Amino acid sequence: MPGGSPQTLRPFLWRAEQLYPDTEVVSRTHEGITRYDYGTYADRVAQLANALDDAGYGDGERLGTFCWNHHRHFETYFGIPGMGAQLHTINPLLPDKHVQYIVENAEDETIFVDQSFLPKLEGAVADDPDPFDSVERFVVMGESVPETDLDAVAYDSFIDGHSTTYDWPELEEERPAGLCYTSGTTGRPKGVEYTQQMLWSHTMALQTPQGLPLAEDDVVMPVVPMFHVNAWGLPFSATAGGAKHVYPGPQPEPADLAHLIESEGVTITAGVPTVWLGLMDYVKENDVDLSTLDRLVVGGSAAPEAMIRFFDDHGVELVHAWGMTETAPVGAVSHLKHDLEDADYETQLEKRSKQGLIVPGLEFEVVDDEGEAVPHDGEAYGELLIRGPWVTTEYFARPEATEQEFENGYLKTGDVVSVDEDGYIKIVDRSKDVIKSGGEWISSQELENELMAHESVSEAAVIGVPHERWQERPLALVVPAEDADTDSLAGELREHVLDSYPKWWVPDSVVTIDEVPKTATGKFDKQTLREEYGDKSMVEGRVPEDAAPE
Repeated sequence: MPGGSPQTLRPFLWRAEQLYPDTEVVSRTHEGITRYDYGTYADRVAQLANALDDAGYGDGERLGTFCWNHHRHFETYFGIPGMGAQLHTINPLLPDKHVQYIVENAEDETIFVDQSFLPKLEGAVADDPDPFDSVERFVVMGESVPETDLDAVAYDSFIDGHSTTYDWPELEEERPAGLCYTSGTTGRPKGVEYTQQMLWSHTMALQTPQGLPLAEDDVVMPVVPMFHVNAWGLPFSATAGGAKHVYPGPQPEPADLAHLIESEGVTITAGVPTVWLGLMDYVKENDVDLSTLDRLVVGGSAAPEAMIRFFDDHGVELVHAWGMTETAPVGAVSHLKHDLEDADYETQLEKRSKQGLIVPGLEFEVVDDEGEAVPHDGEAYGELLIRGPWVTTEYFARPEATEQEFENGYLKTGDVVSVDEDGYIKIVDRSKDVIKSGGEWISSQELENELMAHESVSEAAVIGVPHERWQERPLALVVPAEDADTDSLAGELREHVLDSYPKWWVPDSVVTIDEVPKTATGKFDKQTLREEYGDKSMVEGRVPEDAAPE
């Protein structure tokens, strides 16, 4: 093979172990703070690989994780794909029916699960055990297994006694290494496979100056969940750079994040805007030392301009990044071009507020409804199409590409964007009417179907409306059935949705209307609804604090 060795994940861990054996991995878990170094990490990864070998895995089997961000989850990132199996990170915040479908579709053979997610997983298994027929074992991330209906073993017992050395196989670049599912924005989630080469090339792109480069003097804290597209690739790139890892564990509060930043000297962290709004409020009310923090990466949705200014005032650069599950995920990062470094602050802020410049290795096009390229003038807009070494060209278990999803080798992202004369991409809208709440997707179509399944509803449309903390929240607009009791309808519909979906999917407000406007083709005209109701984010009051994803 040209170059002497395949492009796989293994060299990243090898380099960290050889050059930085004393660099720390710090983890907050239900057991407290755990810390060890790359040397110990490599030993435990080898133990995990040996345990999986003994269990009969290694020939491409898919092994699922149902976990927060911590050191044991990090061990699976190199242990599972390194020995030839496939790491499948499952989003525990999805509705049970989506979790069931994902496990069935992936045919996971083992699921690693956090103690805090045991009740959620038990509920999904008990509600419909058939999709879990492929699962041979459940491994609880910890030293012991709490009382559970699942036939489970503790993670530490699972790897204990196995050798700390492992004969790592020479894997092919096209070997599947990872699997993530979209969040079901237009129905059932879709699986996206990542090969060893895709994850290698994504990591190398992140390590360029135009990406999110990490070095041995960095202290990296991924707040974005590790079940969200591999925590945006940070566990891999931090290891490649020899950086210190800090994992904030289950449901970190702003106080937890502030403490870890101060105590561990975090230099870069990443998460959705909701996380940083909470940290902003905490910093305003408490004496927090952010002096070590250089960069704060925001993705999932745009950061408010006030947030950028706030962290600028505290000496922290807020960096926008854009991507999606299909792009592994990072596709663009909002760094200032050299000739903008001397521009006035407002000009720089305008650029930094956009989703950024395409990272090295990718190509993109922006086309209108007729498929024609739009000018890069910051005004014209169209759908973003993208391609590159780590961009998927098909979906798992459904390899046939469709014209709605791919075109001439490009992924049709569904994001409507403009591109200015400097090449900065700005998300204008989404072509699909999904709702992004606290970094999690909510399918408006699925909510509409659920609402219209209620006997008191004739028609229902759901739109996203702005929210000061969660960015967007769902607003339901319903046409009552002829005999419906409109006085109690809103409460009934909330309870109806809650029977099948998490609390954070429940619409904040339910507004009765006479008719849902239609387009010329008979579809719900959501643009008209957004124009009329899109600013009514507080129709019936604030969203309860426990109703949105933490």
